[in-house]
Amino acid sequence: MEILVTGGAGFIGGHLAERFIADGHDVIVLDNLEPFYDTRIKKQTIEVCRTRADDGSGSYRFIEGDIRDADTVTELVSDAEYVYHQAAQAGVRQSVADPRKYDEINVEGTLNILDAARDTETKRIVLASSSSVYGSPEYLPYDESHPTTPVSPYGASKLAAERYACAYSEVYDLPAVALRYFTVYGPRMRPNMAISNFVSRCLNEQPPVVYGDGTQTRDFTFIDDIVEANVTLLTESAADGEAVNIGSTDNIDILTLAEEIRNQLAPEQKIIFAERHDADAEHTHAAVEKARDLLGYEPTHTIREGVEEFVEWYHESRDWYEPLVLQS
Repeated sequence: MEILVTGGAGFIGGHLAERFIADGHDVIVLDNLEPFYDTRIKKQTIEVCRTRADDGSGSYRFIEGDIRDADTVTELVSDAEYVYHQAAQAGVRQSVADPRKYDEINVEGTLNILDAARDTETKRIVLASSSSVYGSPEYLPYDESHPTTPVSPYGASKLAAERYACAYSEVYDLPAVALRYFTVYGPRMRPNMAISNFVSRCLNEQPPVVYGDGTQTRDFTFIDDIVEANVTLLTESAADGEAVNIGSTDNIDILTLAEEIRNQLAPEQKIIFAERHDADAEHTHAAVEKARDLLGYEPTHTIREGVEEFVEWYHESRDWYEPLVLQS
């Protein structure tokens, strides 16, 4: 199959591209190499995908471009059977400082994808959404019926994008699914995330830093589980027109996470605390019954198992990855 992955040099998009290549598909990646975090990680992802293609599996073509460029988007979408739209401006905290950039990329860019697909034979668009669409919890775990009241411009932009995707599915008969990811982690993750920072500090004999009192909870989802949910949508149509949670259901508070990593890597270190950022969510916790019913989704990694795999990869990649974490 011919698969377009926007944002395919990023964390999730890169893992999707690598998997699709390994499965024998022809993959085109569109990514603007936005330096939101160090682009050396994205360049490493591109090389991983090229190597995978050179091994004799599927093909790989990388195009440096922007989803805000409607002409580029139209050309690439017209050739694709499936579009995995992962490109977005990330960052809850940063969205507070520059909300219009998030609208331009996450909303207008998504509309470019959807408009380009309306008059083609595109079999499905799979949109990366986020648990940030929910905002402050009225109850936990979040199910898809929970009110969507985002508390950051980032969350608002992701909600607008997924609502457009689902609306286009309804009124233009364009198969589209929005997957609401819950705190994804794993190899080649952004270097400024809690897990990567905890691991790096512990390995460098520094105390982990927890922002706030550590009672905030997260539903950390290992990248392999995210990939499996996406791969299912190459053949499964039951979720078309829907927004679906993809989480681990394995909820943990940030302090316990820091303690788990500290105890594994540097038990002598004390945990220190810093001021929490206002835009950060207090709690996230996914109900995945809808994903189970529509996609047969079953998360396979507990947070402890996933962290162990990440630490193993971190050791293997420490020479190039750790400096990026330390400077983040």
